[in-house]
Amino acid sequence: MADSDIPSTPQRLLPDEIHQAVRPGTALLRLETTHSRQGVLDGAWWPRTRDVEQELPALVSVLAEHLGPITRVGLDATAWDGIPTRLIIDDRVVHLDSFPVGDDTVLVTRGDKDHFALMVVPPDTEPVAARTAMARAVHADNITQATELLVAPLPPPAAEQGGET
Repeated sequence: MADSDIPSTPQRLLPDEIHQAVRPGTALLRLETTHSRQGVLDGAWWPRTRDVEQELPALVSVLAEHLGPITRVGLDATAWDGIPTRLIIDDRVVHLDSFPVGDDTVLVTRGDKDHFALMVVPPDTEPVAARTAMARAVHADNITQATELLVAPLPPPAAEQGGET
């Protein structure tokens, strides 16, 4: 049997149960605190809205459970409806920086040295596209920038993957 005769199945990157459960308001994280991180992104976040004051506290709270206190968050100013200079989250001040970069990421700082980059999936993204982009973002060897992941072609529907016999 030639290699071309073997049906190809795209790599899902996440177990089906997790892939199907991803919805707006979800963050998928692959957090590595070593200096040898290979991937460009440490995770992905799909907020429900573009309201920073509504969306960011839940993300920071979840991250703080795994990383410890979050001191600063950098946001793309073009992606949000107004960004305050700070928020009080879980009784701690979190400083917010905004930059007009258009790179679809949020940068999270723990302490004064550790930085984590999360891809931000726009709230109005179709579920299949959002899930696919998020799965690609958390893959350990991902070297694709967030803006490229969000416009990457989707894998073909399951009916087209195996081909007709």
